[in-house]
Amino acid sequence: MKNSNRIDTRRLVQLALLAAITLVMAYTPLGYFRTPFLSVSFLTVPVAIGAILLGPTAGALLGLIFGLTSFADAFTGAGMKAILLALNPAACFVTTVVARLLCGLLCGLLFAALAKALKGGKLAYILAALSCPLCNTIFFMGFIMLFYFNSDYIQGMCADKGVGNPFTLVIALVGVQGLIELVVCGILASAISMAVAKFLQKKA
Repeated sequence: MKNSNRIDTRRLVQLALLAAITLVMAYTPLGYFRTPFLSVSFLTVPVAIGAILLGPTAGALLGLIFGLTSFADAFTGAGMKAILLALNPAACFVTTVVARLLCGLLCGLLFAALAKALKGGKLAYILAALSCPLCNTIFFMGFIMLFYFNSDYIQGMCADKGVGNPFTLVIALVGVQGLIELVVCGILASAISMAVAKFLQKKA
């Protein structure tokens, strides 16, 4: 019973620490690399770490925190999210919050499946860590295309980029930015998760 309580307390402390890191990153330059159209987000790093080490529920909660800070940014920022909020507040909430909750949840579920199939090998950590920024981009941009593609704002982007469908617009907008997010977040999240897991196993 005492061991169970100690483990639960440790997991809560770890979750609280990752939540605090997510908030710090969200409100400092550590969390985003700003560009004229989109921001390269590094907040999927603590989300992926939590999903891998603490499970899909923790991943979803950390994704929710990430999403809520992103939604709040729409009220104070002057970029794309602020425009999306003005066009459709409910759709903006889904785009910023639900997308991030899903990326944390799916990262945790994927790691659980891979860890079982690969018996906890390094590949499970790497693939799960990569899935978090990938899902973040897919859901975020996917919801934008779903809810806003026919708006004058997005159609203006299509004209500016010389594209005519949602898929090519996403490629044109994300491009190198998405690749940077995928590589940086994937490497950091997998490396940190493996190191922490190894440390906790030795301590146990």
